[in-house]
Amino acid sequence: MSSEDTKPKTEETTTSIPKPPTSNVFSMFGAKKEKKEDENEVYKKDEEPKKDDSDKKDKDEDDDKADEEEVDVHFTPIIQLDKKVEVKTNEEEEEVLYKVRAKLFRFHADTKEWKERGTGDVKFLKHKTTNKTRILMRRDKTLKICANHLILPDYELKSNIGSDRSWVYNVTADVSESEEPEAQTLAIRFGNKENADKFKEYFDEAKKSNSA
Repeated sequence: MSSEDTKPKTEETTTSIPKPPTSNVFSMFGAKKEKKEDENEVYKKDEEPKKDDSDKKDKDEDDDKADEEEVDVHFTPIIQLDKKVEVKTNEEEEEVLYKVRAKLFRFHADTKEWKERGTGDVKFLKHKTTNKTRILMRRDKTLKICANHLILPDYELKSNIGSDRSWVYNVTADVSESEEPEAQTLAIRFGNKENADKFKEYFDEAKKSNSA
């Protein structure tokens, strides 16, 4: 037997020694699962204080609301509104003889057409001192004057063609739009024939009283 045969085979011995387990081996036996469970426990620990903080925040908000409800604030008004403000209509010295709802139109000579002036109450007003009677009409809601003139003896109501509930007449001095008297051609229409006839009755009576 030669000396080479008697030498131990170191290379084969070296390769036969088992290698230490790798991380993949640990994962096969649940090492990675244990790590995941540990992480979940950490997350749960982190979430628990947040819940406590939210409860504390809700409690603080309830305390703030309670404090707000307990506050009694009193404001003293700057302007006292117990005094009534009187609005002058220039009708204080006049007596209402008759009032009726109507729609008023005005004829424009330049365009040769009728235009609506407004809808509202038309009144016969008799002055308590002069005994003169005038016609006053205000628009609904805005109460803006759309007719304002004395009823002179030469004014005449004419029937509107095709209607038994409207009248047409000329005025020489209407002051509804300005302080300067203005000549106008007006047409007034009522809801029914009875109101139109009643208007003419008071109109003719005012012509007589104003001529005296």
